[in-house]
Amino acid sequence: MLRVSGRPRLEAVPVPRERGPDPRSDGGPIEAGVKPGYIDHRSVCMSGPSLQPGDRVAVGRDMLQRLFDALRGAGYRLVGPTFRDRAVVLEEIASAGDLPAGWGDEQDGGVYRLRQRGDGALFGGAAGPQSWKKFLHVPARRLWRARRGPSGITVEEEGGDAPRFAFIGVRACDLHAIAIQDRVFLQGTYADPAYRARREQAFLVAVNCGQAGGTCFCVSMGTGPKATSGFDLALTEIADGAHRFVVEVGTARGAEVMREVPHRPAQAEDLAEADAVVARAAGQMGRAMEASGLRDLLVTNPEHPRWEQVAARCLTCGNCTMVCPTCFCTTVEEVSDLGGESAERWQRWDSCFTMDFSYLHGGSVRASARSRYRQWMTHKLATWIDQFGTSGCVGCGRCITWCPVGIDITEEVRAIRGGAPGGAGDGEVKDDAHA
Repeated sequence: MLRVSGRPRLEAVPVPRERGPDPRSDGGPIEAGVKPGYIDHRSVCMSGPSLQPGDRVAVGRDMLQRLFDALRGAGYRLVGPTFRDRAVVLEEIASAGDLPAGWGDEQDGGVYRLRQRGDGALFGGAAGPQSWKKFLHVPARRLWRARRGPSGITVEEEGGDAPRFAFIGVRACDLHAIAIQDRVFLQGTYADPAYRARREQAFLVAVNCGQAGGTCFCVSMGTGPKATSGFDLALTEIADGAHRFVVEVGTARGAEVMREVPHRPAQAEDLAEADAVVARAAGQMGRAMEASGLRDLLVTNPEHPRWEQVAARCLTCGNCTMVCPTCFCTTVEEVSDLGGESAERWQRWDSCFTMDFSYLHGGSVRASARSRYRQWMTHKLATWIDQFGTSGCVGCGRCITWCPVGIDITEEVRAIRGGAPGGAGDGEVKDDAHA
């Protein structure tokens, strides 16, 4: 297929101008012949026993806007999936009408295209090109600014209140990714205050996946498709029949917001259909990766011939690290004006695929594409466990979809596993300068 500017070509049918939900998909009086599961919100009140974490309730599609209104009323800025540049991206949204109703996607190595689903599902796609990382561990932020004035040089640290985001539609794999970044930025001797401020303010509305993507392998990594923790509210969308959501309350904060939304207790039929939605997604995984023994496999095969083979294809563009929801590496830049009156220090995302990332006095430690790809994959799947107690991969498949040449991390693991142990060199580590 064609490649444009080093990125996968986006292929999509035209995006509709009107994205709002079908007003006839839910709501209105109950009449003879209404399908089972229909919710008449006129007869549902919000009084009664208080909701508690673990409770599950049912709401109609039209009540999703009431949830959004409740979150906005609590001071949150809504961020969720919407259309831009022929893709479903994560941006601030104003209402449920901004969600990509009736649209899904097809994904493969280096391929992404939108497709119409034929239903009104609001969360019918798989993981898109962006993750929630960009709102918590922002791509660029100023650390401080220095100014020269009549009384000398003054240094101003960057501060201000963190935004209060409500994340709408967080997939189970991305919940695990956020938990991984929590360990990176919040645990240990030094915590990142900017990340902490944004993370503590965030309200997470998860969505259990009803459709797996062609590059998804969350089942292999034990991270999905069902959200089990780390959310305030978790939605399971039932688009067949009466369009509705089963909502699981995850926290006291989630229960407080949900009290503002008309709902009813979830019935056995609702729960059975919700479980079937998740089970269907679990059976649709487009990829699989055997995770057992993976750490030892990679750390004992630094000279496997597969590294050379994948390096012959890799462009070292860094796309995989940019779309990955757990990669966290940064660099620091200092800039000044031409008059020498002010200077600023900025932190920006960086990638281990760049030459400068491993630059030490005299040159880069990882000068070859082979050594850089090996570093990324070995760290992600092996030595990350040594650092943080878990794998750095959540099985979202973004690195496969958005690789311009379609390199597949699951395929690389299979190739090394098939040729283990040892490969060329049988564990002997060569200096990267000769790699």
